[in-house]
Amino acid sequence: MIIALAGRRIDPPAALEARFPPHNADRVTRELSQLFDKHGVTGLVSSAAAGADILGLEAAGPRVHRRVVLPFNTQKFRKSSVADRGEAWGERYDKLLDQVKAAGDLVVLDFSTGDDAAYVATNTVILDEAERLAQSLQEPIEAVIVWNGQSRGSGDVTGAFREEATRRGLRIQEISTV
Repeated sequence: MIIALAGRRIDPPAALEARFPPHNADRVTRELSQLFDKHGVTGLVSSAAAGADILGLEAAGPRVHRRVVLPFNTQKFRKSSVADRGEAWGERYDKLLDQVKAAGDLVVLDFSTGDDAAYVATNTVILDEAERLAQSLQEPIEAVIVWNGQSRGSGDVTGAFREEATRRGLRIQEISTV
């Protein structure tokens, strides 16, 4: 089974609304690991933001073929989508990226920094890459969405991922962050 994964970033310390409280990270990791084991996941495609992405990549571990898709260069992404949630997330990102780069499975796109459209376009590439991997390995594909179950509206990148996966006819599994 190949998984295309997207989801919420971990909440910042002063979050006004709980979308992914940090105290739920261990539970989410366990649920991802159980899902991967239950479905015999052999490949995972995601980005590498602080939260669902990093937790999914860690839960999959090196036993699973992991491909990471970033919207722009690694250092800009680290600054905008990882380390802003704490340097511990930055260190986890660095370790994961070293592993993925060594395997030749890092895809860096050339989108503009700070543009929601860049993240939505990256989601499309994540789904494309997962479909290519599934086809090359002759495996089924599913989308996993790690979120609070509610879209924030038109600017919600996770919601857009869910909509695109649905449009493609993929089976979707959700893991709650709240």
